Amino acid sequence: MRTAALDRLLAVLLVAQLATGLLTLRSGVPATAPLFWLHGLLGGALLVAAAEKLRRSVGPALRRRRWGRLALGGLLTLLVAAALAGGFAWVASGRILSIGPWTILTLHVWAALAVVPIVIVHLVPGRWRLLRPAARGTGPRMSRRTALGIGVVAALGAVAYAGANVLDRVMGGVRRFTGSRWLEPGGIPPPTTFYGEPAPPEDGSAWSLRVHGRVERELVLDRSGLESLGAVDRSATLDCTSGWVMTTDWRGTPLRAVLDAADARPVHFVKVRSTTGWMVALEPHELDGALLATGVAGVELPRANGAPCRLVAPTRRGLDWVKWVAEVEVA
Repeated sequence: MRTAALDRLLAVLLVAQLATGLLTLRSGVPATAPLFWLHGLLGGALLVAAAEKLRRSVGPALRRRRWGRLALGGLLTLLVAAALAGGFAWVASGRILSIGPWTILTLHVWAALAVVPIVIVHLVPGRWRLLRPAARGTGPRMSRRTALGIGVVAALGAVAYAGANVLDRVMGGVRRFTGSRWLEPGGIPPPTTFYGEPAPPEDGSAWSLRVHGRVERELVLDRSGLESLGAVDRSATLDCTSGWVMTTDWRGTPLRAVLDAADARPVHFVKVRSTTGWMVALEPHELDGALLATGVAGVELPRANGAPCRLVAPTRRGLDWVKWVAEVEVA
């Protein structure tokens, strides 16, 4: 495979890897399992292609003293290597790996997000041309040699991904289809947030929930008013993007009951917003299972877990289980 073809392949793999990774952050139902498999296979292929790129480029760049390009390429390589190493270590270890308060999977996500601006800067100096297909009439779009090289990269990537999963089984690991590792069911989930921010300071006794938008009656509910709409107990699985998953019991008011009380008009989607500004937009088919929870595992919801009110969204991952809910907007 020629260097230009390898660069194109790397660009495609990086974009596909980042896109599938972002989609997995919000995919919480088993039907989305193929997306996680694809993400893993792309990671294996990217590992192989990046190793080949390093083998080809570092020596010539050193000899030509292209220090700026080496520095930028080195930073990009470091971030990609950190993201890939974190992902493969998480799969192959058979257990939850952490560095300080952060799991390896969280660091994997952060490193991958940091790759985005570096890739853009790396492509700016005239390198966007690598992504343009060959013009018509200038020969085949892909040579046999390039096709063979892509096949080899794909095969080796699949071997790397499969090997990591075999090691996970050997180490006794058990993961959900998302890659998250199971915690003992029935407890209070660990108090994690995506950016590690602490619970906002707030007097729970002064809390209220505003319901507005495409409704006949705007509502402002305190905790007793929310629970008076019909509190229920439900078992739901919280799958955190930091890599753990737990099934436990939640107590709260169905979101559908709140919408009915406000006499919501035909719903396109419902925005649930936190006091911190964090927000998720739920589609109509997700509303019946959603719960505005005030309790968990038989006790009052802890402040670090989102008290006085937290969204339970069984079709989503923990990233969308909005904590410290303050507002429901119907759109």
